[in-house]
Amino acid sequence: MSSYGERLAAVTAERGRLCVGIDPHRGVIEAWGHEYGLAGLEAVARGMVDALGDVVAVFKPQSAFFEAHGSAGVAVLERTIADARAAGALVIVDAKRGDIGSTMAAYADAYLADGSPLAGDALTVSPYLGFGSLQPALDLAHTTGRGLYVLARTSNPEGAGVQTAVGEDGRSVAQGIVDAATEANAESGQGAVGLVIGATREDAGCDVSRFNGSILAPGIGAQGGTIQSLAEIFGPATDRVLPSASREVLMRGPRRAELREAVARLNLR
Repeated sequence: MSSYGERLAAVTAERGRLCVGIDPHRGVIEAWGHEYGLAGLEAVARGMVDALGDVVAVFKPQSAFFEAHGSAGVAVLERTIADARAAGALVIVDAKRGDIGSTMAAYADAYLADGSPLAGDALTVSPYLGFGSLQPALDLAHTTGRGLYVLARTSNPEGAGVQTAVGEDGRSVAQGIVDAATEANAESGQGAVGLVIGATREDAGCDVSRFNGSILAPGIGAQGGTIQSLAEIFGPATDRVLPSASREVLMRGPRRAELREAVARLNLR
């Protein structure tokens, strides 16, 4: 299998760099004209892929909205992942997993192992038990040609207290994550490790000028981030940014033409 970085470069060259989030919460399901429940969940999640699967480079389903419906909801997530990959899009499973030892290894098996129905092309992970705690996921991602997006400088205001804290080495926590991810990519040569840095800030809050992987930038549209502001936020790293929009696209459904118009308006080439 080719590496995640190689597949991402190929599909974004063809389709543009927009990542579309699939967040089928109650408000979205009801706005699409469905009652909140499994049928509505499936109609929204798989309907998004049906409408956009041939034009969107990357989908990012948020696992929590599927898990809220129990095992049947997780099965909908599995079918959504399969639909997106069959349409030629990549899938970032937004589950933000993070733990230690055998537990982290089990999360890795669920989301990164060949043959797992929950495995997309990449997984969001949390490094706040220490970047080294992610090693089982790093190892499996490199083995299977998948990717990781590590939370570094998130868009929520509550994250600042942790992410901007300065350690004994004079670096912020976020900068330490950026530097560790850069080193991991340099060692592997795969570019499998990406960062999550919100697109809603005036600047990235950390130096990403030397970073050598993909940067997932959520918050485009309804959360206040704009495509136009990316260059100011990320500077020389802008060409490595994968901007992500969820509600800004989702709330145009179920009208296929409006969903596709929203993607065309936001897409970055």
